[in-house]
Amino acid sequence: MSDLTGKVALVTGGSRGIGAAIARRLAAAGADVALTYQSAETAAKSVVAEIEALGRRAIAVRADSADAGEVADSVHRAAAELGRLDVLVNNAGIFPSKPFEEFTVEEIDRALHVHARAAFVGAQAAVGHMTEGGRIISIGSNLTDHAPFGGIALYNLSKSALNGFTKALARELGPRSITVNLVQPGATDTDMNPADGEHAPNQVGLTALGRFGAADDVAATVAFLAGPAGRSITGAILTVDSGTNA
Repeated sequence: MSDLTGKVALVTGGSRGIGAAIARRLAAAGADVALTYQSAETAAKSVVAEIEALGRRAIAVRADSADAGEVADSVHRAAAELGRLDVLVNNAGIFPSKPFEEFTVEEIDRALHVHARAAFVGAQAAVGHMTEGGRIISIGSNLTDHAPFGGIALYNLSKSALNGFTKALARELGPRSITVNLVQPGATDTDMNPADGEHAPNQVGLTALGRFGAADDVAATVAFLAGPAGRSITGAILTVDSGTNA
C-alpha cells in the first residue's frame, strides 16, 4: 500500500461511492482527509467517523461543485483545518443522460461546471497550498474513449474536458514537481450503479473480465498515484474498467 503518512488529501464528492472509497483508502495509507458533499451530510459524517477510527483526522465540508466559490473555499478550508494540502482528488460528478436535444442550457452549464470548471478552480486553489510532490488526480470516465450507447453526449462532453486539462496542467506544473493525472473508471458497483441493477447485465457484457469493478479498485489506483511510487507518472490517463475499452 502507498505510504501517505503525514499527507493531507481533499476528495470532492467523498460521501459515497467511488469518492468514499478513495477517502477511506487514502486514510488507510496514512493521510488525513477532507471530503466534500453536496447534500448527503449523514453519509459524509459516517465516512469521517470511519477515517477517525483509523487514527486519522478528517473533516466533511458542504460544497456544491457547480459553485466555483464553494469549490475554492472547500480547498482553502481543508488546508487551513488540516494544516496543509498534498493531494486533490477531483471526484464529484453527476450523470446527465437523455437525448441530447432535450437538454436545457441550464443542464448543460451544470454538467460543465461540476466536471470541468470545478476541476480547474479546485486545482487553482490547491496549488497555492501544495509544495514539491503535490498530486492532482481527477476522476473521469471510460465512456469518453468509447461511447457504447446513446444519451450520454452531455456527460461525455463535460468529462472529456478532463483529458485535455490533465495533459496541459501536467506540463505546466511539472517544473514544480506537482503531478497531474486522470483515472477513468468503467462500470463500478456503487449505490448509483449497482452490480445487480437493471442495466448491469448490458454493462457486464461489454467488459473483458465479465464483471463490474469495485469502488476500491479505483481507489487503489488513486492511492498509487498519490503515493511515492507515482512520482514519475504525470499527464497520464489510467483506465480502470474491467477491460471494457480493450
